[in-house]
Amino acid sequence: MPNTETTAVLDFKPYKPKRGEDYMNEKQIEHFRNILLAWKRQLMEEVDRTLHHMQDEAANFPDPNDRASQESEFTLELRTRDRERKLIKKIDESLIHLDSGDYGFCETCGIEIGIRRLEARPTATLCIDCKVLDEIREKQMG
Repeated sequence: MPNTETTAVLDFKPYKPKRGEDYMNEKQIEHFRNILLAWKRQLMEEVDRTLHHMQDEAANFPDPNDRASQESEFTLELRTRDRERKLIKKIDESLIHLDSGDYGFCETCGIEIGIRRLEARPTATLCIDCKVLDEIREKQMG
C-alpha cells in the first residue's frame, strides 16, 4: 500500500444522503464507524504480517551484503509500520470524536467537513478551507 493515508483499499459503498437528512445522523455515524474500524483492522493485520515476516525471515547472513539488504528491508518495513501506528492513533481519536458527537465538524471553525471529504480522508479534522489555510501557513513557516 503506497500511501497509508488513503482508504482506496477499503471496500465500502459511498454514503448517499437522503433529501433533508441531518448531517452526522445515526446512519452516517455508523457508516463512518464501519470505515474507521475496517481501516484499523486492515492496518493491524499489516502489523501482524510484518511481525511474522520479520520473525520468519530474520537470518544472520554471513555475507555482509545480504545482511545489509535484509536490514535495509526491515528498516523500511518498520518505518512504514511506524507511520501506520500513528495512523491507528488518529483512527482511535476519530472513533472517540464519533462517540462524543464531534466527528465530521471542523475543529477550527466548527462547520461540517462533509461526507465526501470524510470518505476520502476519514481522519480529517479540518474543513477544506481551514486545511488549505493551514497548509499555506505551514509552507510560509518552512
